[in-house]
Amino acid sequence: MSFTRQESEQPHLKIVEGVHECAGCGLFQHFPPLKPGHVLTCARCGETMARRRKTDEIGGPLIFCLASLALYIVLLVSPLLTINVYGRESTVSLYRGPMELARQGFGGISILVLLASVLMPGIVLCLMAVILYGASRREMPLWVRPLMAWYERLRPWSMIEVFVIGVLVAYTKLVDLALVTLQPGVFLLGGLMLLMAAMDSTFDVEMIWHHRSVQQRRKLGVYQIENRIIPPEKHMLSCHACGMSFVARHVVDDERDMGDCPRCGQILRRRKRNGLRAALSFLLAALIFYIPANLLPVMAFIRMGHGHPSTIISGVIQLWQSDLYFLALLVLFASITVPVLKIVLLGLMIICQYRGKASLAGLRRLTRLYKLVVVIGRWSMIDVFMISILAAVVRFGIMASVEAEPGVVFFAMVVVLTIFAADLYDPRCMWDAAGYNQESFDRASQKGESDKPALQDMEPEKA
Repeated sequence: MSFTRQESEQPHLKIVEGVHECAGCGLFQHFPPLKPGHVLTCARCGETMARRRKTDEIGGPLIFCLASLALYIVLLVSPLLTINVYGRESTVSLYRGPMELARQGFGGISILVLLASVLMPGIVLCLMAVILYGASRREMPLWVRPLMAWYERLRPWSMIEVFVIGVLVAYTKLVDLALVTLQPGVFLLGGLMLLMAAMDSTFDVEMIWHHRSVQQRRKLGVYQIENRIIPPEKHMLSCHACGMSFVARHVVDDERDMGDCPRCGQILRRRKRNGLRAALSFLLAALIFYIPANLLPVMAFIRMGHGHPSTIISGVIQLWQSDLYFLALLVLFASITVPVLKIVLLGLMIICQYRGKASLAGLRRLTRLYKLVVVIGRWSMIDVFMISILAAVVRFGIMASVEAEPGVVFFAMVVVLTIFAADLYDPRCMWDAAGYNQESFDRASQKGESDKPALQDMEPEKA
């Protein structure tokens, strides 16, 4: 991502208006004007490319954003749970769990929990408020554009909804131990989860990007696409942050730095840099960590000086034996099934790209599964949040206490590494390897042009 580097002019590129690239398969398609409530899907893989909200693009998300900020500020000073064991009480707040994990020697896990449950929600809410303020002005300020890109990157790391499930699982484990009282913070947490979901559902990224005129800010030419076919795919690229499409005179290398996007300021590349090697490296590391994450205990419940270590699967069994079937299945899916599913699916995608052979139906399924992997990746943090809550609230010395065990470190690493692997992998490369993004270029070559044909109307004049 580009945040501070100097911008450069790009006379070798032109903006292609009315064309959008599918982030799933890499097909460039005409982008018709959408009415409120309409959804644009890719003609080849079926992935959603754009969606127009029916609510006001500024007023709707702004209301939910301000309400979320108000709840977030109150939540920081509100208790979540209170436990009473033989007259002794202990209360846990939003940041008490990370502090207790750090005290027990798990500094890295405490930082991860602090970021995902405390800091990131506040950061993304502040970013959204600033973005909406800039978008409400007649001319959007320059400093808004990198904030939009950073919001898209940081939003998945705000895991309030996952933390809510972690609180519920911790509550079910505590009710059999002692008297547990729900404090106002739990209800504030649930309200914050709903308001942030509403904010995301009403926020229209495309309407924000089309708020201002690019040509007035950057002297970049425009490739007129009306009544003409879309240029060969190898000549085109799009910004990974804002989706603006460009065309070059000559063939563009997949990982070449093409300067900065004139709309959002991020680095332009046709494909993600080192996507295959980076994803494979993180995936192999996650696979190695997955074995000790399931074999080693993740926490130990100590009562009267005697410890009872618990692994992830034993925690699921305890929930099932307590007749909490829904929570048992939820934890089983999030903590056992999801990591395996992510590793297997990403492995299949990497193998498919390496082989370079796949059917159209198979690529469509893998593209949809990639979207699923990205969405469900963070839900495996349920167990990590639950352990932080239990360690913070059950602190009664020799009578009763909960201690984190080394298994939680390996499990958290599996979650983080698989999230990075999914984020760094580029599903468009599967379609490239299978030859589906070479058709227009090959047709141009078969008509007698050179191996790297140049577009004839890419003069360096400015629009």
